[in-house]
This record gives sequence, structure tokens and C-alpha cells, in this order.
Amino acid sequence: MGRALRPLLILFIVTVALLAYEDRVAIPSCNVVPGGGDFDEGHVHGEDRPGDLKVMMVANLMLLGSEAGYKNTLFRDQYLSKFFKKSSEILTPDLLLVLGDLSARGAELTISEWSSVLQQFHSLLGPFLGLPFQVILGDSDMGKCSGLNARSVRIARNFPGLDSAGCGAFKISNISFVSLNAVALLCGNNELRHSVEKAVEQESIELRMESKHMKDVVNESSEIRSPASEVGWRENAMSSGSGPVLLLHFPLHHTAKNHWRGNMKTSDSSCGSAKASESRGLIGAGPYALSQSLPKNATEYIFQALRPRIVFSAHTHKFCDHTHPDGTREITVPAMSWDARNDPGFVVATFRSSGKAVTVSHCLLARESDVLVVYISFVCVLILVNIWVNCTKHT
Repeated sequence: MGRALRPLLILFIVTVALLAYEDRVAIPSCNVVPGGGDFDEGHVHGEDRPGDLKVMMVANLMLLGSEAGYKNTLFRDQYLSKFFKKSSEILTPDLLLVLGDLSARGAELTISEWSSVLQQFHSLLGPFLGLPFQVILGDSDMGKCSGLNARSVRIARNFPGLDSAGCGAFKISNISFVSLNAVALLCGNNELRHSVEKAVEQESIELRMESKHMKDVVNESSEIRSPASEVGWRENAMSSGSGPVLLLHFPLHHTAKNHWRGNMKTSDSSCGSAKASESRGLIGAGPYALSQSLPKNATEYIFQALRPRIVFSAHTHKFCDHTHPDGTREITVPAMSWDARNDPGFVVATFRSSGKAVTVSHCLLARESDVLVVYISFVCVLILVNIWVNCTKHT
């Protein structure tokens, strides 16, 4: 009897070990990025200070909805679901932001197909559904420049705070956030661009009225001018960094004179110009090259109008920390999809209750290759145990 039970005991031990490993790899690994706030790594892991706002930012989830195969449904989705649960327990964020490319092929989907993507998204979020969250639209969600129109942002009505142009503005814990439809700003003439520029101007007016109590500034807004032709736009007396937290899918324009802190892992000084070859070349590459960023005139227009406190962007699939010439800090959130990177990640930003300091942490998930090796090993052990049991029965 003892000999017959030995294979089952081995299988039990291996199963317990697998479950323990699966639970462990679902825990994100976070490191504080120097600059923009106090270097306080313990603060990221739950030692909150009263009044601080902790925001978890993810991008490029590249969900497939009903098109997801068995590998995504049984393996990736299960892992991400555990990851979100662990992140909620350990990081205790107050807000979740998704910076575009929720879907891998959103621009090609029908309304019913989009519904399956949303269902997949909600099932992954788990405990985050009880938190405030906002989703902005990316190029994979909207499509190519030539096809941008009101229909391109039809999915926006499913997310809180987004208007018909795919823009949004909200305040939480006295921190103001503004999200812009960067896809429309990237493209030249399209039906959405004018609406996005109007949203930028309206937000700028409200910011100046709040900071200077100048209601007569509304009279200056009778004519809306495009940044493509009017780079100077209008004089804005607000100081740099006095505006809202800006959320975009595409990074802002970077000049050669700009300073890059670089990629934390490789110290890559060229991280602002990601190459398409860095993508794993699977789904979700999107209709735009990974090196794509907003044009110079659109970037200057945004800086002049909004004077953002800090900028968070995405699209390039990798983490980057960049300081613009006026001192504005821009964080590029990495892709959170194994289809884009073997080591996906995300960002946690903690906004201090006092002052304007922002502590940014770059977090990494487990490598897909490492997780797959363990699962394959488990299957091999299961096969060997089964062979052992059969051999035992015949002896």
C-alpha cells in the first residue's frame, strides 16, 4: 500500500509547490525611481501617509475578448486575475488608470465583440472594480488616422468620465487629472481633433480662472485656433507644473536636447525612441510605430495650455522617465502584456498630500518564460507519475 501511495504523495507535493509558486509570482516587484519625490521604497508597499493618493497605472493590456484562445483563457487571464488581486492587497491603490490599448484589435471590433473585451477586462480587475478607475483610448482601440471619426470613440461611453471626443477630467483627493485623446492629436485633419483641442482650451480656461480668479478670460476664448498653425496659441501666465496631472496614450515630443534618466534595467539613454523591432511582433502592435510620439506643435500647445504637473504616457511598451526642458517630468508606462514584452510591468505613482512631490515606482511582473517553464515541468511530472502508477499496477 505504501508503495502505491508514493506516486500520489509526490504528485501532492509537486501540486502544493506549484500553487505556492503561482501565488508568489503573482506578487509584483516594485522599485522607486529617484527624482520627483522622497525616496521612500517602503511607502510603495503599503506604509501609507494620511492624505496621500496612490495611483496604479497600466497600459497596453491588449485583450482579445471572445477571440482569446485556450492559452489566454486558461493561463494568461488566470495569472493576471491573481496579479490584480495581489496588487490590490499589497499596494492598496486608491485609483486605477489604464493608459490605452485595452484591446488588441479594438478598431476592428463590432459592438458585440467589444462587449466580450469589456467582460474580459472586468473579470480580470476583480477587487479593482470597487475602486475609481479611468480608461483612456489608444491607437489599437481607435484605429488609423484615415478612419478616425465619432464612431472611433464609441467605446468611450462604457468608461467613466470620457466625453464624446475621448477626453476626460476629474479630481480625487484634491489632485486634478486630465486625459486627452492623443490619437486624434497625433493625426492631422480628422473629425475628432477639433473637439480635443476645444477640450484642452476649456480646461486651460478653467485652470486660469481658478489660479487667478479672472473670469474675464472667458471672453478671450471666442476664437479657437489650431496648434498646427498657431504654436504660440495664447499667452498663459501660469507657471510650469502648476496644472493638472496629464494622461496620454502617446508620449509627448522629445528633442535631442532633452535629458533622459533612461531605462532602470539597462540605462538605455535612447528609451524615448522605442523601435518597432523591440516589440515581440505578436498581436497588439497597433497601426502606429512604437517610436511614434505627438508632434512638436501639439506638444507645445499642450504645455502652453495646461502647464501639467506631471505627464503619464504609454504606447512604447517600455518604462521611461523623462524631463522636458521646462522641468516637466514625463513617465512612460510599460506594456502589461506578454504579447508585447516577456517582462511586462506597470507604474505606481504616489501623490503627496503636502506639496507637489510625486513618488514613482516601476513595477515588474514575472517573465512569461519563467512561468511557462514551471507549468511545463508540472505537466511532465504529472505524466511521469501517471506512468509510475500504471507500472506499479502491473507489478
